[in-house]
Amino acid sequence: MTTTPARLGEPPARRVGEDRLARVPEPAVDVSPYFDLDRGLVDRTIFSDQAVYRQELRRVFAPSWLFLAHESQFTKPGDFFTAYMGEDPVIVTMGKDRKLRAFLNACRHRGMRVCRADAGATKAFTCSYHGWSYDTSGKLINVPNGGDYPAHFEQDQWGLIEVAQLDTYKGLVFATWNPEAPPLVEALGGLTWYLDAMLDHDPEGTEAVGGVHKWVLEGNWKLAAEQFASDWYHVNISHASALMVMSPTGKGPKTDIVQTPGRQYTDSLGHGHGFPTHPKSRFDDRVVHEWTDYEALRERLGDARVEGPMTTGHGTVFPNFSYLPVNGSIRVWHPKGPDKMEVWAWTIVDKSMPDEVKNAQRIYNLRTFGPSGIFEQDDGENWSECQATAHGFVAGSMTLNYQMGLGLQSEDGVHPGTTGRLYSDGAARGFYARWRDLMNTPAWHEKNTEKNPEDTP
Repeated sequence: MTTTPARLGEPPARRVGEDRLARVPEPAVDVSPYFDLDRGLVDRTIFSDQAVYRQELRRVFAPSWLFLAHESQFTKPGDFFTAYMGEDPVIVTMGKDRKLRAFLNACRHRGMRVCRADAGATKAFTCSYHGWSYDTSGKLINVPNGGDYPAHFEQDQWGLIEVAQLDTYKGLVFATWNPEAPPLVEALGGLTWYLDAMLDHDPEGTEAVGGVHKWVLEGNWKLAAEQFASDWYHVNISHASALMVMSPTGKGPKTDIVQTPGRQYTDSLGHGHGFPTHPKSRFDDRVVHEWTDYEALRERLGDARVEGPMTTGHGTVFPNFSYLPVNGSIRVWHPKGPDKMEVWAWTIVDKSMPDEVKNAQRIYNLRTFGPSGIFEQDDGENWSECQATAHGFVAGSMTLNYQMGLGLQSEDGVHPGTTGRLYSDGAARGFYARWRDLMNTPAWHEKNTEKNPEDTP
């Protein structure tokens, strides 16, 4: 599914930048001095500086494809789900034509949210401040006391601001404000081969179950995104107690599993995926494991994916969407300032799973990677502790070491693209290379400003 907003009047929802007044652009921060990725060095300032954070919102989040929801959350016209793109609140909704659209969740009159519910079904979104009302295509359909507006007030010019592009990939709904962004599948790049190890088990696709779990952490969003892209290194240390609980003996997994071989994929677009390749590296639920037909999956996905990315791996779609294939866990790290993030997590399952298997996957996910999960709590504490010292004069400006795996990445002939050893910072370096390049490149709206200062978005 791909949708792009039409020109004025085709529907009446507005595009970013239309009818906007000129404003003084914020000064740009050159982030190049914060990195020496050839040597694996990163300056810690990028996690705490307010000016850097403001620039992220306009140069990383605004131009990028961002995850919004799962298609299964929308089954009939009027269904909606409210989300964020960076710190911009948005509504994702199914129109009467059954197309998915996404709009800025802000009334064109005074900017209040027109939808204050997390999800539901509706025929219209009505602002509770002054009563301006919009239908599910974004059209402004009611203006109280409309006769008191001047003759040049054109109601059909004041629809909700619509995203520039919306598309889906195997059930995942993404959108971008950037009209110049490449198509979603192109933006996902080589990661699709790895993503499909989670999304393409079943010809019927996947569905989300159990709602959306949300919690707030004290920590910069990049700490979470980079870990899911690249960090198996912490598993045996941070999650030692959880691994003991989950092992059959209660003493932890055997040494050959702890020191598992594996690979880590690094994408030039900032994405990353790591996975073990030991045959017993499948810490999934017993019910799910016994139901799974691995031979059928080998025929569908190939041996390399079943023995690699489909195991207990981890991945990130740049910038802030991450996933755990064996758990069916997908999540977004919503930025809430340089020191805080809000985590939203879903459980997805194969549609063909029996109900009892779907429920087993849901419960297993909650026990491991939900807000009270035995793994999730370890991760949250790590990120919060890293952030806690980030504002000190000395500690906040020290150089961090991202050197693991330097010089060891190559094409291995088995897994597509550039991969390295499982224990590596390779995908983290790739993540920050992409982040650095976007931060130092004017986004589409800044280019338009240079050409036509009076049309500043």
